[in-house]
Amino acid sequence: MFKLNFPSRFFLLAAALIISGLFSGISLKAQGDLMVFPKRLVFEGAVKTAELNLANIGNDTARYNISFVQYRMNEDGSFTEVKTPDVGQYFADKFLRYYPRSIILAPKESQIVKVQLSKTSQMVPGEYRSHIYFRAIPNARPLGEEDKRDTTSVSVRLVPVFGITIPTIIRVGESTTKVSLTDLNFSIKNDTIPVISLKFNRTGNMSVYGDLSVSYISPAGKKTEVGRANGVAVYTPNPARRFQVALLKNSSTDYRNGKLHVEYTTPSDAKPMKYAEADLLLK
Repeated sequence: MFKLNFPSRFFLLAAALIISGLFSGISLKAQGDLMVFPKRLVFEGAVKTAELNLANIGNDTARYNISFVQYRMNEDGSFTEVKTPDVGQYFADKFLRYYPRSIILAPKESQIVKVQLSKTSQMVPGEYRSHIYFRAIPNARPLGEEDKRDTTSVSVRLVPVFGITIPTIIRVGESTTKVSLTDLNFSIKNDTIPVISLKFNRTGNMSVYGDLSVSYISPAGKKTEVGRANGVAVYTPNPARRFQVALLKNSSTDYRNGKLHVEYTTPSDAKPMKYAEADLLLK
């Protein structure tokens, strides 16, 4: 019902996604030959339904099973799969319906997966998060294909399984979240790459998601952007996340003096808002 079978529609969708991602700040996510847009879903306010646009950019038919997985975000930004929520963490999957549950995409074919809220009367104020998981199903060996392996020896055949996860968030009630930036430190990595490290400090009932920019301000007051990281999140219930940004190195930037100004703001496709900012004097 939601499948787009015409190649022309695929190319229109793929072109739109790529152009949007490059020029409008809209997020794309790809793994293997699967492209997914957007790369996160947020239900808040009057939003009750959402769509994920999938495109097979490969040359072979691809099959995917769709399910939910639960993750804990660690302080370094990595994820650990969990079965039970941590204190202050709420899973979203039992309040969401999605269809279809599996998809088959021919080469250059696209499809929409719809996600809807359900059982909202059972929810208490706060933020709920689960991750939609698109797990690739390896292609079976074609019928009639002979197995020419030496059966007298032991062999292991490794088949890579690709998957992609999309954070899906439900927000209920007013946000009390605040964030600050501390522990700023400048260093030269591997004696060649200038790097700034910092710590996000989050308080309140919901996560934050935005773009981090780093500007160099010379002693004369000239401001130049030297680093950027888009789509940086600190998920509940984490109170902190440590982060690093590699900085540009050019002849007009002298990291031995002046200062670095760091700003954490909403993404470029959202209502402009500054979450936090901080300065680091260079010496």
